[in-house]
Amino acid sequence: MKPKAIIKIAIDVLMTLGLLFLMGYQFWGDVAHEWAGAGMFLLFILHHILNGGWHKNLFRGKYTPARVLQLVVDLLVFLSMIGLMVSGILLSSHVFAFLHLHGGKSFARLLHMAASYWGFVLMALHLGMHWGICMGMAKKALQRKRASRLRSILLPLAGAGIAVYGLTVFIRRDLLTYMLVRTQFVFLDFGEPIPLFYLDYLAMMGTFVFLGYYAALLLRRPSGKPTPPGKALKER
Repeated sequence: MKPKAIIKIAIDVLMTLGLLFLMGYQFWGDVAHEWAGAGMFLLFILHHILNGGWHKNLFRGKYTPARVLQLVVDLLVFLSMIGLMVSGILLSSHVFAFLHLHGGKSFARLLHMAASYWGFVLMALHLGMHWGICMGMAKKALQRKRASRLRSILLPLAGAGIAVYGLTVFIRRDLLTYMLVRTQFVFLDFGEPIPLFYLDYLAMMGTFVFLGYYAALLLRRPSGKPTPPGKALKER
């Protein structure tokens, strides 16, 4: 694997971990949250620099349904990240305190709440739409027949199970209320066990990875039959 590819994977992994860390604000406090948020935005910029070819090819080639969906999701991720950074700077009491910004706090809180939950969902969808690459890499690493059977049968079943559980968590934790700004405050359970919290958020992430992955596969094939992960890797 080329060094650039390794760096890109490392950045994507760090962004995923950073996203999960940021969702657990109540456990780590303001200072850690602000520094992690600033680091997340820096990783986001590096991600776009390393994927410069995506920007160059925006106006090239045919826009298939799968490509249109990917573009919409990518643009919404970009908007949510901008919203998070702008609102985070306005709300900052530590990292960006030197800017001495005092106005727009109420709006910034609502924007930060909505953008954080939309960003969580959209980044998971984005990851899911590129999951075929991960599956293709796993296929290369696991060439044995037994491993192939495990990948083709057990992993989809496990993914479906995680997706269903994640959907129940999404409903139980009422994330849609925050995404649609139906309230001005987020309920934070400071006494909740940390492992349980992150298990739930991993499951919710799994739900949208699952949806993004299979939505992209269905849109790539007019017949509606999923494209094998290895073929999805070659097409990209």
